[in-house]
Amino acid sequence: MKMFGFSLAYFLVILDTTVLTIALPDLRASLGGSLAGQQWAVNAYTVAFAASLLTGGAVADRYGAARIFKIGVVAFGVISLLSAAAPHLGALIVLRALLGVAGALCTGGSLGLLPELFPDPATRARATGLWAAITGTALVAGPLLGGLLVDLYGWRAVFLLNPPLALISLLAMRKVRSGRGHRLIDWWVQALACALLGLLAEALIDSSLIAGLSALGALAALVFVERRSHAPVLPGGLLAVTWPELLAGAVANFAFSGALFVLTLLLQDSRHLTPLATGLAFLPLTLPMTVNPLLTGRLVARYGPRPPILGGLALLAIGLAGVSLTDLLAPWLVVMGFGLSFVLPALMAGVVTSAPPGTAGTAGGVLNASRQVGATLGVAVLGGLAHPLPVAATLTALTCACYGLAARARRTVPAVGSPKAVGLPGK
Repeated sequence: MKMFGFSLAYFLVILDTTVLTIALPDLRASLGGSLAGQQWAVNAYTVAFAASLLTGGAVADRYGAARIFKIGVVAFGVISLLSAAAPHLGALIVLRALLGVAGALCTGGSLGLLPELFPDPATRARATGLWAAITGTALVAGPLLGGLLVDLYGWRAVFLLNPPLALISLLAMRKVRSGRGHRLIDWWVQALACALLGLLAEALIDSSLIAGLSALGALAALVFVERRSHAPVLPGGLLAVTWPELLAGAVANFAFSGALFVLTLLLQDSRHLTPLATGLAFLPLTLPMTVNPLLTGRLVARYGPRPPILGGLALLAIGLAGVSLTDLLAPWLVVMGFGLSFVLPALMAGVVTSAPPGTAGTAGGVLNASRQVGATLGVAVLGGLAHPLPVAATLTALTCACYGLAARARRTVPAVGSPKAVGLPGK
């Protein structure tokens, strides 16, 4: 029941990264706005989510994962109700940003709860597979649910789905308690990290020189303050040992979210499909994400995260290439679905398992931040290219090769369930 409760909350958080995409034509007809405004209706959530993930993980590690999780779930349900009543596009964008902050609290809390509820590494790896089977479905279920709701009731119904499910999640987790941690929080460092991620996304979405220069300034300030901080945002050299996984997560979400945005506009604007028909067209992408993470969890427990990550990136690149070369989407969407369902659970299991004690929320936040930055940039960059899908396929293939070389340069990752599975390898 506890597993169901926090998985359902994370399902909602990830669902909202994609569910609004399918509603963009109806949203445009209802509230108006330019293409950039539509991009921001999608990206306000992912930008705020990405910018707040590091802080969400740190707050969960400091004040208790269960407490922060419940606060995030309540906020997510309330803000969703307000979003459904948004009177104009500007208000919706602001509310979507606040929803992203609430989602970051949910995520930080849920990732912090994984090692608390499943202290054994092998059991945790299998639980992560089950968790990913539930939550990973949300990544690709968004178009189907969004299409159904928009066809029946319009874009506002997309947000009315969240409050009852948030309530169910809260009730399932009502007896879960967790103590406060010992980690300190440097709020200046956290604020600079949020500013950096937000300004970076703004610079790339709107091609803003001012935002780009501001992001460079925030980066310089963050490096300066981080080195002198009593509570750095990346404790214990976390970035040094996990950068290949962070890169893989960012590129996987870049390719997937950008491709989903492009294909949605293609199917509705060029092929004139209804929102429901568009959602059904993405069903082949959904099915592997529902069942395959269970297998991925077992593979990670036995062989470590590297093989599923490499295989998943390769399948994702092949699927993207196939979609770009043919009008027959279904088989290539299946390949993409299997690729994502290998990559995402393996990345999460590897990073959370390798985290030092008391920092699981932060480690998961770092990975999710890199993924959400990738998703935001995917919509912004691929949405503006003439031939986006070949670019996404090429970048994913190059990342697969890069990850493989990085993995070979490190000693072999032990299976999560083995006695040596105390973290990701060093030099």
